[in-house]
Amino acid sequence: MTAFDNNSTATPHPQRRSLLAAAAALPLTALAGGAWAQGSDKPEKEEVKIGFIPLTDCASVVMASVLGFDKKYGIKIVPSKEASWAGVRDKLVNGELDMSHVLYGLVYGVHLGIGGPKKDMAVLMSLNNNGQAITLSKALAEKGAVDGPSLAKVMAANPREYTFAGTFPTGTHAMWMHYWLAAAGINPVAGAKLITVPPPQMVANMRVGNMDGFCVGEPWNHRAIMDGIGITANTTQDIWKDHPEKVLGATAEFVQKYPNTCRAVIMAVLEASRWIDASLSNKLKMAETVAQKSYINTGVDAINQRILGRYQNGLGKTWDDANHMKFFNDGAVNYPYLSDGMWFLTQHKRWGLLKSHPDYLAVAKQINQTALYKQAAGAMGVSIPKSDFRSAKLLDGVVWDGKDPAKYADSFKIKA
Repeated sequence: MTAFDNNSTATPHPQRRSLLAAAAALPLTALAGGAWAQGSDKPEKEEVKIGFIPLTDCASVVMASVLGFDKKYGIKIVPSKEASWAGVRDKLVNGELDMSHVLYGLVYGVHLGIGGPKKDMAVLMSLNNNGQAITLSKALAEKGAVDGPSLAKVMAANPREYTFAGTFPTGTHAMWMHYWLAAAGINPVAGAKLITVPPPQMVANMRVGNMDGFCVGEPWNHRAIMDGIGITANTTQDIWKDHPEKVLGATAEFVQKYPNTCRAVIMAVLEASRWIDASLSNKLKMAETVAQKSYINTGVDAINQRILGRYQNGLGKTWDDANHMKFFNDGAVNYPYLSDGMWFLTQHKRWGLLKSHPDYLAVAKQINQTALYKQAAGAMGVSIPKSDFRSAKLLDGVVWDGKDPAKYADSFKIKA
């Protein structure tokens, strides 16, 4: 059950006010069912600056602040709107941000010193599964390129330099774009040009012809359709159902210094995640909130369809997608699976970002704060998976299970 009535915004149901007031007055130890190993679990740092990029999947961080879930856990979340993932990286590394809504692969890249300065990093929790897409330009679609295989035919028939965009070199969108092109037989390194563009600038760049396609989070794929400049070729859940996407990231140093603060933030964001997924009315309220100028700065109609799984491709096809963006899914979304982090490393190796195989499991264990997450989720009664690994069959029919990452990384015919 959430702290708010499904039809309410930020005002608790009258009968619950006294309960909420009582809960808010309790020390965290009482909420958590006992003190942590460190003794008192009062957050060491009560004001937490959390970066976000204007994307639908920043919603759980924003709503934790807007709905006051942060106060319940003894902290104040200060959401900070950032312009680019490179900016997020730099501000995390230099301490201007305490944490951020961030790309999974960015955290791993920084930890290993690829895609920027090397700094020990941490993933506190996963923020969402699914909900990104690959957009192709309307001009390409008019030539018949509406999915991967038809794009490969158009590129073969009309040779030139084709340009595709991701949002950060080691990030999720770059890896989905690489994977998707390769699954269609297109070598993204030798047979195309890949550039980096911040999410809110994708649509404007496609409008002026700077790229043939891009992979980005919502609402920018739907926005490209609304503006008549692009079509949705595939969703990322077509590539990998319930794939890992954004995470709550911090430096390892911050986690070591402020473990109670980190637990409190995880709990507040978990509660917001649960609230978002609890009902359609909550999702619509979330869309209205994050569409505002201070967050995503777009029309709510660019957001509210795809978060309910109502998709269109820009060419007249519409469908209901059960695997739309999820924020909670009974806790399955939020666990920082070691295998999820390892997958991004296999793709960094596949595409030459890593020159040799890292110790995949050791790196994932260093970064993903599974013990901290379990403490926070356990205190809230949120279900925790039995294993740190999960398996999935991806778009090309290849199964990823995390058991032999080096063999997996080397197994692809198309690679750098």
